[in-house]
Amino acid sequence: MTATTPPVSSLEEIETPPQTAAVGLSDRLDVLDRLVALGEGRVDKPLMDDAAALLARAGERLRLSGEHTVVALAGGTGSGKSSLFNAVCGLELSPTGLRRPMTSSAHSCVWGLGGAGPLMDWLDIDPRHRYARASALDGDGQVGSLQGLVLLDLPDHDSIRAAHLAEVDKYVSVADLIIWVLDPQKYADFAVHRRYFEQLSGHTGVTLIVLNQVDRLEPEEVTECVKDLHRLLEAEGMGGPTILTTSAKTGAGIEGFREILADTVAARQARLERLVADIDRLVRRFEGQYAEAEPPTTVDDRRAAALVEALTEAAGVPAVAESMESAYSLRAMDYIGWPLGRLTARLHADPLRRMRLGELRQELRAAFTTPVNAQQAHVDNALQEVTEGVTADLPPSWQRSVREAGRSQAEELPEALGDSLREVVPAFNQVPAWWWILRAWQYLLVTASALGLLWLGAILAYGGLDLGRAPFGILGDPSLSPYVGLLVLCTLGLGAFTTAAARNVIALSSVRHSERLEEQMRQGIGTSARTLVIEPVERELEVYKSFRKEASTAIRSLMP
Repeated sequence: MTATTPPVSSLEEIETPPQTAAVGLSDRLDVLDRLVALGEGRVDKPLMDDAAALLARAGERLRLSGEHTVVALAGGTGSGKSSLFNAVCGLELSPTGLRRPMTSSAHSCVWGLGGAGPLMDWLDIDPRHRYARASALDGDGQVGSLQGLVLLDLPDHDSIRAAHLAEVDKYVSVADLIIWVLDPQKYADFAVHRRYFEQLSGHTGVTLIVLNQVDRLEPEEVTECVKDLHRLLEAEGMGGPTILTTSAKTGAGIEGFREILADTVAARQARLERLVADIDRLVRRFEGQYAEAEPPTTVDDRRAAALVEALTEAAGVPAVAESMESAYSLRAMDYIGWPLGRLTARLHADPLRRMRLGELRQELRAAFTTPVNAQQAHVDNALQEVTEGVTADLPPSWQRSVREAGRSQAEELPEALGDSLREVVPAFNQVPAWWWILRAWQYLLVTASALGLLWLGAILAYGGLDLGRAPFGILGDPSLSPYVGLLVLCTLGLGAFTTAAARNVIALSSVRHSERLEEQMRQGIGTSARTLVIEPVERELEVYKSFRKEASTAIRSLMP
């Protein structure tokens, strides 16, 4: 007694013609490989682990014998899969009986040993449970040749032993064709439907359902069971499932079952179809790993400027610039001030002024020779702000990866900010050219004043006190004293005026000097911000864009 819903003569008629089973497998593997490379460390880890494992399994299976098709018989306790296994083999290779479970580990039967050794080792079948048949010994009257078939009889999926369940899961995940053997009493068992059938949506082309032990039912009961089973499988996503009815006890349906196996083995497409189905199912899981909105690929100018400003504040650039302004003013006045005033200042030392200049030098020296002690809270806020806007439309996992990219070189920021200051701020021994000119002018005036005073002294000595004969007439002429005195007063006045004018020039120059240095420091910090923060963020956004394109294209290709 046999029945199928819908009726088929071979597995290849279910979905994919033999000639097209492998079409797209190479492209699918390439896409999955790119998705793994782009999503590693960014996308949901279990998904990445499953994808990497599938790539590894696909590579291993494709390197192994393509002349053999691995078919796994899976089923529950008492379903008769071992009897069906023996019926196909024509020998009592797998134990059957009333004691449960009878099959404690997977048994295999291979038709055609050539090249099957590495495949059997990969399947990790116990050598004690490996059997071989020659297709020529299948017997006259059998339909088709089973040459190239690797038939596995698995332990019961509902065994109380965890090791049996783990073994079923392992072989169900690697078999080229999965055959589920059900019995009329437990065909609707929740365990098999929930654990396996719901996970096989998209695998209809490499899944065959066998309703065994139909000899226990009346013909109309068989039809009802098949219809009900078909309805359950359709509801679980297995569109157009193939259901074959058999009876290992009476032999009903066994020849049709063997014919399907023979046609499947002859086509040599099952392993490719299985990998295609596995990849397609896994690719669908990437759908929740990207957003529909077109992602940004750059950090906009406003956020980049805000980052530079925040890092500038955190590095204390305004304070450094202010210190440079004060240091510039103090050093300039010490250098080009009126020499007589500096002499007076030395005679009447100002400890506060000296301390202030010393503090400024120590502060600036520390800023130029060590990493900037940037305020970490300000830096963290700045790094968060620069990524907050560009990650708004990204999935959580990619938001996290972009934020991590922005912080990936955060430890290098203090040193980089310090370098930005050191490269800009001049050394303490640098003296502008105009300082030299003013200093020379001031000393010229001092020299002229000193000479005028000496001249007045000579006039007083030779012309007024008549201490001797003057070497030159002009040195002893008292009538020249008013003019010489006026010359001295003019030089002293001109020195005072020069000092006052220099103070104004220094004030303006110190402001421009600090502004110029501050702008250069900002530019250096901007370069560091782009190199250490913005560019890593933009590279991560480019990775996400590529990932989104690959995943969305792959998923769209699966749509009908």
